[in-house]
Amino acid sequence: MNLDSLLPNLGEWLRGNGPESDIVISTRIRLARNLAGSPFSNRASAAQKAETEARIRDAIAKLDLPHKLDYVDVSKLTPIDRQFLIERQLMSRELGSVLEGPRGVAFDERESVSVMVNEEDHLRLQVMRSGVALEEAWAEIDHLDDLLETKLTYAFHEQFGYLTACPTNVGTGMRASVMLHLPALSLTKEIEKLFRSLQKINLVVRGLYGEGSRASGDLYQISNQVTLGKSESLVLREIREVISQILQYERRARQLLVKERKQAEQDRVARAIGTLGSATMITSEETMELLSTVRLGIQLHLLEDLPATTVNQLFIHTQAAHLQKLMGTPLDGEERNSARAKYLRNKLRELGASQR
Repeated sequence: MNLDSLLPNLGEWLRGNGPESDIVISTRIRLARNLAGSPFSNRASAAQKAETEARIRDAIAKLDLPHKLDYVDVSKLTPIDRQFLIERQLMSRELGSVLEGPRGVAFDERESVSVMVNEEDHLRLQVMRSGVALEEAWAEIDHLDDLLETKLTYAFHEQFGYLTACPTNVGTGMRASVMLHLPALSLTKEIEKLFRSLQKINLVVRGLYGEGSRASGDLYQISNQVTLGKSESLVLREIREVISQILQYERRARQLLVKERKQAEQDRVARAIGTLGSATMITSEETMELLSTVRLGIQLHLLEDLPATTVNQLFIHTQAAHLQKLMGTPLDGEERNSARAKYLRNKLRELGASQR
């Protein structure tokens, strides 16, 4: 598969057309599964990993799905291509840059469904949806899981449920997460209080790229932590109720910004657009922070002629691997900062973004 063909497209998680997409970027549901009679990936030999990969790859090829899954051998990808798939949320950082040996990922042309092979577990299934769409994502991944289970025998214990490499995944093996853009709660200094409340009810807050990643651009992933003893429907209900509360808090904070400091916000948005449109060098981190400000400006109606989906495209295209693919050549850190600035200047000039 030619990964460059994905460049013009926004993946499902950045499409920006789902429910509550002014705040909720995407919903993701992941299932961890292992094959019965085979050692976990972290204890398997290269030969055992190769056998596991071959069995799963064959099963994926035989799936009868409305959207075909294309399989990519991760071990044969360049570092840039591996990072490219990580940036598109199609595979984890662990599969792309930490783990070694036979491993792969299969995904559909919508970039909605992906199946990682020989990650921490033999199988990591995931389905993504734009906005809040927990039930829809669950229905699709449950169907995919059922189809795979007709071709593979999973490691399952009558008392404990699905057996996984990490004890926190034992049980349903399900991790439901929602990615939110929460700039107003950050600006009003309410975000830390929210995080402390979430920890008390066993929910985890992570950055853009999951476990161990930093929250950049005011983007946060909120997910369940434990699966043992909880049904899938219970986990989904708990996440749904929490997300509903967070949406209220963020909207209240946004209203407060418009009511009490509208001029200051207009100035902040203008400075962000000014920097993005004139900088000669800019890091990925600074770009994300400034685009977060611009995205909030759009939602607060402080900015004209710039759709939120365009900001999403600017966000993904200025990530390191995407940028190098757009430029058609590998770039070191300083070269990327220069190329990123040039790309942003040109794009904003084309779009003619203006303030109210």
